[in-house]
Amino acid sequence: MKLLLCLTFVAAAQAAIVPAVDASGHFHPTIPNDTQPEGKNHTINGVLTYVSLPKGEFDPTTAVLFLTDVFGLPNLDNLLLADQWAAAGFQTYAPDYLNGDALPPDGNVTAWAVNHGEAQTTPPLLAVIKALKDQGIKQLAATGYCFGGLYITRLVQNNTITVGTMAHPSNLNVPTDFQLMKEVSHIPIEINNAQLDTGFTPALAEETDTVMGDGQYKPGYFRRQFDGVGHGFAVTANASDPVAVAAKQGAFDTSLAWIKAHLK
Repeated sequence: MKLLLCLTFVAAAQAAIVPAVDASGHFHPTIPNDTQPEGKNHTINGVLTYVSLPKGEFDPTTAVLFLTDVFGLPNLDNLLLADQWAAAGFQTYAPDYLNGDALPPDGNVTAWAVNHGEAQTTPPLLAVIKALKDQGIKQLAATGYCFGGLYITRLVQNNTITVGTMAHPSNLNVPTDFQLMKEVSHIPIEINNAQLDTGFTPALAEETDTVMGDGQYKPGYFRRQFDGVGHGFAVTANASDPVAVAAKQGAFDTSLAWIKAHLK
């Protein structure tokens, strides 16, 4: 845990190259979704956590850690996406590492971020990870979206998880974070990015490739770009837009295949 915090402060000292995208930069459905989440909220090591379990048999020693975007557990789409991971056969845990203070759909992410730095959000995340490992989880796959992408990066840098994926990450330092990853990590990582993202732009994605691609990152690296969609596409899609719907499903399918390929 100390190593994770140490790397956090080192990274924080660098200029933030990938900006957080404000709430207005995300797609927010205007038609209510009547689908009910299938998981339940539990308190794990003092941290509220949404837990979604497969309906059939599953490996009790393997789990998916789901790190939400800034809208956190109040966002139904995050819960339904966690359920999708459970439906794929993994016990899935989405900790409230936002400490009960998710960004409202009309919130200002710049003001909100003041109280949601790594110093505030890392401790609850580590508390849940410790509890999961204490209860017998031996393989922990982690997937993070937007805000969660930074924490996937930290967990990979610290070799805390078994395999990681992220979609349209924010708050990363490119290329510094990936140079550090290449130097110290042995965890495979996959990234889904959006052509129209104003945060992790295609240019930054390509800069990441210059560090990680072409076999440079020995543990395994893959990036897939989805055209015609913007930031947040892997979490929420406009149901009337077939491109957006296909991109969201494609990001999930790509992440799922990556995780399955790197679990024992």
